[in-house]
Order: sequence, then C-alpha cells, then structure tokens
Amino acid sequence: MKNKNVLYLTQAAMIAALYVVLTMIANALGIASGNIQVRFSEALTVLPFLTPAAVPGLFIGCLIANLVTGAMLPDIIFGSLATLIGAIGTWMLGKAALGKDEKQKKLFTWLSPLPPILANAVIIPPVLKYAYGIIPMWFSVITVTAGEIISCGIFGLILLAALKKYKNQLFPV
Repeated sequence: MKNKNVLYLTQAAMIAALYVVLTMIANALGIASGNIQVRFSEALTVLPFLTPAAVPGLFIGCLIANLVTGAMLPDIIFGSLATLIGAIGTWMLGKAALGKDEKQKKLFTWLSPLPPILANAVIIPPVLKYAYGIIPMWFSVITVTAGEIISCGIFGLILLAALKKYKNQLFPV
C-alpha cells in the first residue's frame, strides 16, 4: 500500500512539474495568459483519462504556474479551479470508459478534452474581465475557448493517442 501511495504522489508531482515548465515556455513566448492564450501545458489536461494522479498534479501545477508567471490573485484561484474542474471531468470520462466496448471507448477518448475546454471557457473570461480589465467578455469567451481547443483538443488528443498504448508502463496501477 505504501508503494502505491508513493507512486501516486510521484506521478502527481511529475505532472505538476511538467505543467509548470510547459507554462513557463508558453509564458516566455507571450501566449500563457491574457486574452489570447495557448498554454502547451493544457495538453496535459487529458492525462486524468489515464491516471487519477493527474488530477492533483494538474491542479498544483496550474497553481504554481500561475504564481510564478505573475498572475493576479483571482486568476491564481479561479484559473487553478478551472483546471481542477476540467481534470475531474476528464477523470470521470476515463472511469466511464472502463468496461465499455472499443467504439464507446473511442468516443470517450475523443470527449476527454471537453471538460477542461468547457471549464476554462466559462470560468476564465470573467477572471480576465475582473482581474485584468480585459473587455469585451464575449471576445474573451471566443479566444479562451479557441486556445483551449488548440491546447486540449488538438495537442491533448495527440498526446493521449501517443501515451495510450504505454498507459500500463507509464501509469502502473
């Protein structure tokens, strides 16, 4: 039991660290925050489909990334919560896919980026408005959603496809 806990914590820590590093790279390129944001780290939001350790890893990673990139307090809090909500949704899809036939598993796989896309599309535009004064909010909804579709929907699904066949080696139970 102790080894299982150590493995879980190690996986969560590695995912958190990877999220921070990828966010810092996007931040250096000027695309990690603001109205138009394409965080490479958001591709990792599909990982809860493969392992529950990704849920706390993504939350802690987002929290640390928002702190080190100089985000405002509402962004640190609500941005991290948006990532947590999205991660929980993706984890639930992964759990729901267990025991399904191949066609249903494929559908759940394709849906896996949807929770983080929706969570960020709903939560981040008001944060941008009230924390940073970015208006109009409808434009933020479009740009944040587009960024999430690129990060989670495209990069995330590519990542998921690459990692899925190595799931048992990367994330042993």
